[in-house]
Amino acid sequence: MDGLNNSKSCVVLYSGGMDSTVVLHHAALLYDKIYALSFNYNQRHERELACAKDYIFCYNNFVAEKNNQIEHKIIDLSKFGQQLSSSALTNTKLEVPKMKDVIGDPQTLAYVPNRNMLFLSMAASLAESVEASAIFYGAAKADDTSGYWDCTQEFRTLMNQILSLNRRNLIQIEAPLIDKTKKEIIEYGLELNVSFNITHTCYNNTEHIACGECPSCSARIAGWIQAGYKDPIIYNRDIPWEKYNCKDLEGRVSLFAE
Repeated sequence: MDGLNNSKSCVVLYSGGMDSTVVLHHAALLYDKIYALSFNYNQRHERELACAKDYIFCYNNFVAEKNNQIEHKIIDLSKFGQQLSSSALTNTKLEVPKMKDVIGDPQTLAYVPNRNMLFLSMAASLAESVEASAIFYGAAKADDTSGYWDCTQEFRTLMNQILSLNRRNLIQIEAPLIDKTKKEIIEYGLELNVSFNITHTCYNNTEHIACGECPSCSARIAGWIQAGYKDPIIYNRDIPWEKYNCKDLEGRVSLFAE
């Protein structure tokens, strides 16, 4: 990793989704103290926040030692998010695009304006306050190719250049999945014993069932198929796992068991 000081704490941008959960476990290998930071930005898929709370509750009760608990903070930006009318994730008058509708689109309706710069700036403020040396976020290769410019290596490099202007607190933004495909992220998550069944990826607010058609669901499904396993979450449409020779996780569905 790129961290340059000896702090034992870090901040993780944690949405409750698949990628950020893998990042959370990755950070737990490296740091004694983790501050998980989630945001309510008026996203229509608010279920991800419930998953984030559930996951960290389970992690702290079944996995972490008493001195290695994750501290979870949820920042309410819902009123500000109501102003972001150009995104289908914050404006319910817009329909969430399906994967077939966004192929070749350089920046889809699922893009939330400047979201990661906003979140990372707030994470940097928290990191400086708690003397953390690193911020982790779940940018992945699929995000870059899907038009999310704030998930690119170039964006991370430029943000780190800005943070390097700080005269006292050296903080680095880390993106350990930025060169990984969804398949590779899933495989790494399985190595880390991530409980994928408690994660939410769907852009639609579909309670406990993912739509299976939005760009986020489609990328997740493709990743599981390429990894050769059945995704443990439920979809609103039939996924022909057997057709693709996908195996059950066989007891690895949940890390959290009494």
